[in-house]
Formats: sequence, C-alpha cells, structure tokens
Amino acid sequence: MGRVQFADYAKVYVTGGSGGAGAVHFRREKYVPKGGPDGGDGGAGGDVILRGNRQLNTLLDLRYRKYVNAGNGQRGESSKRKGKDGEDEVLETPLGCVIYDAETKERLGEITEDEQEIVVAEGGKGGLGNWHFRSSTNQTPHHAQDGKEGEKRAIEIELKLIADVGLVGFPNAGKSTLLSAISGAEPKIDSYPFTTLQPNLGVVSMPDYRTFVMADIPGIIEEAHEGRGLGIQFLRHIERNNVLLFMVSSQQDIAYEYEALLDELRAYRSDLLDKPRVLAITKMDLQENYELDPEKKIDLDIPIVEISAATNYHIDELKEIIWEQIQTVESSREDTEKNTG
Repeated sequence: MGRVQFADYAKVYVTGGSGGAGAVHFRREKYVPKGGPDGGDGGAGGDVILRGNRQLNTLLDLRYRKYVNAGNGQRGESSKRKGKDGEDEVLETPLGCVIYDAETKERLGEITEDEQEIVVAEGGKGGLGNWHFRSSTNQTPHHAQDGKEGEKRAIEIELKLIADVGLVGFPNAGKSTLLSAISGAEPKIDSYPFTTLQPNLGVVSMPDYRTFVMADIPGIIEEAHEGRGLGIQFLRHIERNNVLLFMVSSQQDIAYEYEALLDELRAYRSDLLDKPRVLAITKMDLQENYELDPEKKIDLDIPIVEISAATNYHIDELKEIIWEQIQTVESSREDTEKNTG
C-alpha cells in the first residue's frame, strides 16, 4: 500500500432538488367536446446522498466540491402523466465517516459499511396537477401546485480511520518504521519529530492467510487533547481502532512516556483506555546486546514486547500478540451481538 494524500475533514453545502410544478391541462380530444382536467403531477426533486465506498480512504475529493446540488423534478404533463424525477447526487465516502449538520451540530449518521447510504438533503415533493382539484362545483380547475424546494444545509464530514490496531506514541517513537517493516505501507520516515503529518494504513500479513490492518497515527504530544501540536484532529482516529499498540523508545524514560500517553488519551476520551493495549519498547538495536537497562523495565498488566523494526527483532512475536488481542475483541463483539440479537 503506497502513501496517499490524506484529508480527514470536509464541509459541503448540499441542496436537494426542487420538485416540479403540477400541470394545468384539459383533455383535447376530437369526440370529447367537454374534456376534463388531466394535468399530471410534478416530479420529485433528487436527493443528495452519501454512499460508503471501501476503496476510498480519504475525503480529499470532497474538499474540492463545496456546493453540491441534486437535480430538479420536471413539470407534470398532460394525460395525468407525472413529470420526471430529478437525478440524485451521490457522493462516495470512505468507511468511518461521521456526518454532522454544520449549523446545529446534530449528528446525522455515520458510514461504516460498503454501499451504505445516508440522505443528507432530501429533494422537494412535486406539485399536484389540476386533475386533483376537480370537484362537482369546480369541474375546470385552472390551478395546480408548485413543487416544494429541496432541503438545504451545510454538512461536516469527519473521517475516523477504521483499523484493527492503531499505533500510539510520541513523535520519533518508531511507528512509521514499524509500519513499513511489517506491512506494504510506505510512510515517510526521518529522524525528526512529526514526519507523519497524516495517518497511514498498512495491511500486515501473517502465516495461514491471516491479515490485519494497522494505522500509523501522527505522534501525540503532551496536552494534545487541548489542541496543542497536531492536537485532537488525529486523536479522533484512535477511536475506531480495536487494539492500541503503544510504542515507546528504549532510549526514553519508558514508564514516564507510557503514562503520559495514557493521560492524553484519558483526557480526550476516557473510554479509549477500555480497549486492549500492547506496549512495544522500540529501537532495541540501539541497546547493548539488545538488553534493556533493568531500571527501565516496567511491570504492567498488558503484554510488553521489546522490538527492533530495523533488525526484525521480536517482530513476529509482536504480530502474534496483536493477533491474539484482535481475536479477543472480535469474540467479545460476537458474544454481544448474540446476546442482543
């Protein structure tokens, strides 16, 4: 998987199509001298629809579509013929999008499945033709209804990456190096903080045709939940990951950095800490004989693996541990669905 330009937010002004007007018409037939009203109804306006597409992983295309209008319905015709409905306007989005009304902040829904659809602006109804208004006292109605205007609103779309495991760590913890080492992704790698300015996804392959999706999320800094650094714009991606892989460099104070990362997630959304966690101590190739200073070792109730992505040290063990955690989440979800079903 190569690197793509990424966009995780878009604001779009959407307008449903207007309904067509009903027709005013009277039958004109050679042998029917007193033909009655037969004006048809106007067509309905088209809807603006968001549709999930599993092939997409960015909102970049919508950044360039600020105003989206569905087609208008056509006017009704004679012989009670209904006007043609307006064309729907379909916007394809990646899975993991949450949609809000930009003004009221009402949550309109989320796209989590391929081809799932959400109508974000309904088209207006077509007007009734004059044949609807005939009566015993008015056998030649000369009026029909106008079509209704379509719904109009501004929507905000946020993309929250869906991945099996998300990498959580401060800048330069080795997340991009690990992702490139164990998947087909090609993230930018350098020795400077914040080389990852956009999330990257990689598919990790294992024996027996097993695979899982890993997301490299830009490095957190302390007080990121307050908007410092890259801030919460990237913390939100962690919400959709099933397992969190914390990464701390062996060159740092491991206990301090791990607790600082926990504090940032807790301050942003405390329920993120309910997710299964694994801690990887990275860059072990920089330690003498791959031995960690005993003073740096920490005792946690989560799996801890000392790794080196540069030399593949304990990488296979790490993948197996992550796989086990993912299976635990999926088993728990299946049990919940059975009990609620």
